Amino acid sequence: MSPADGLPPARSADGYRIAVVCLGNICRSPMADVVLGERVGDAGLAGRVRVESYGTGGWHVGRPMDHRAAATLTAEGYDASRHRARQVTRGDLDDVDLVLAMDHANEADLRDLGVDPDRLRMFRTFDAEATAGHDDEVPDPYYDGDDGFAEVLTMVERTSTALVDVLAARFGREPGGPGPA
Repeated sequence: MSPADGLPPARSADGYRIAVVCLGNICRSPMADVVLGERVGDAGLAGRVRVESYGTGGWHVGRPMDHRAAATLTAEGYDASRHRARQVTRGDLDDVDLVLAMDHANEADLRDLGVDPDRLRMFRTFDAEATAGHDDEVPDPYYDGDDGFAEVLTMVERTSTALVDVLAARFGREPGGPGPA
């Protein structure tokens, strides 16, 4: 059973691990990985919370994120250069505390992979502007124009900020870390 804050309990005393998962790991989940990771660091939680991203499909393994996703992040001051696409396996998620799916198809794939339903959430669960079961997905911008990437970034930033507020309330800030996010 999940606590009232929506976060599953930590599986280890070594910190809290979050995995963000989309289809190919070149657009939505790497954007969320970069933004959420930066927000975690800015909140003074980098030593306690680790973020990583995966795709359910293997088409892009080893490649950098989509150039449009990278350009959208870079234009807003984020570092999109380190990402390399990875396909998720069951073993990748054994020690992950919170698995965040970008859409319902990703969520179904993760359930089929055997992810514990108590640890699986939709990414936008933490977005006050999302409605469960209706508009709680992060749309895939891959086949759309550049505006789709900007829309995804807006959702990812808003959701990441809200999620970091929950993480900070749960885990507190590291001694000497920055103040409230």
